Amino acid sequence: MTQIPASLITLTIGVVVTLISLWVGQNHGLLPEQASEQAPLVDSLFNLMITIGTALFIVVEGAILWFLIRFRRPKGDDSDGLPIDGNLPLEAFWTAIPAVIVIAVAVYSVNVFQEMGGLAPDSHFMMGHKSPDAVVAQAPTGTSPVAGDTLPLLADDATVLADGSTIAPGEIEYGYGANPVGSGKVPDLLVDVTGIQYAWLFNYPDDGIVTGELHVPVDRTVQLRINAQDVIHSFWVPQFRLKQDAIPGEETGLRFTATKVGEYPVVCAELCGSYHGAMRSRVIVHEQADYDTWVAQNAPNPTASSGTVAVNPVMNTADMSDRQYLTPMAETLGVDAHALAHLHESDS
Repeated sequence: MTQIPASLITLTIGVVVTLISLWVGQNHGLLPEQASEQAPLVDSLFNLMITIGTALFIVVEGAILWFLIRFRRPKGDDSDGLPIDGNLPLEAFWTAIPAVIVIAVAVYSVNVFQEMGGLAPDSHFMMGHKSPDAVVAQAPTGTSPVAGDTLPLLADDATVLADGSTIAPGEIEYGYGANPVGSGKVPDLLVDVTGIQYAWLFNYPDDGIVTGELHVPVDRTVQLRINAQDVIHSFWVPQFRLKQDAIPGEETGLRFTATKVGEYPVVCAELCGSYHGAMRSRVIVHEQADYDTWVAQNAPNPTASSGTVAVNPVMNTADMSDRQYLTPMAETLGVDAHALAHLHESDS
């Protein structure tokens, strides 16, 4: 009987493993729907990692099962196994292959991060960064920076760029997406996001709206300026594949474009206290006409009075709305009653 060459068996196994891994990588169903321009970039990286992980799992577990069967101890054989000290080619092989895989995934992930704006020249500035020509320097208004100056962590005055443009105090220093001042890529919508224990506040500076939900138009560029009032929070929208920390005393940024109309959860992904699990809101993506209607309906009425909500000190906090729970803390946190009055009323 003719024996099948080992090389042909190996090739067949490799093809089968590859086909199975590619199928699993594209049909795993582990991710929620895509609802932003950034989501496909993240998903492509995730799918690649699932494909590689599936192939490694099949090869490693398959080899273990095969060795268990092929080299099992015969019944009644109590002798010792063959002494094997090592196999240099095999060890080099199983060291080199993972190294190549890790490097390839690392390069691809950096490329994805850059495409999402994380490494864009104007997306964020690192503390202590120096550059001989593309200078970012801190200087009082009206003065010029010196080449090679160091950018401080926080800006108390206007930051002057090498091209003569400036970044106002509090402008975004860390985050995803191009900085609108430095690059000229002005977003369609700017929203200030504040994380407090245990709610998100969304302030629309151009419209004077403060709310506990994020409303955005579909297919429009949205720039978030994110802050925290108390402890570190993390702004996360799973369907957008975007997450950004909210840091006390430091402004971070997040730029995205929603591509599907609908409602999506906003989750705090950083343990921030006892009620961290309940720190949830939602982002509502509208058609442009519906968004314009929402803005018109929620723009502040100058004749309306903004009062505070009386809270019974013995009320069970589980029965309180976000606004009722947070009102007693407003003075301490520096959040006014007008902002709290716009929090989404929800017991969930």
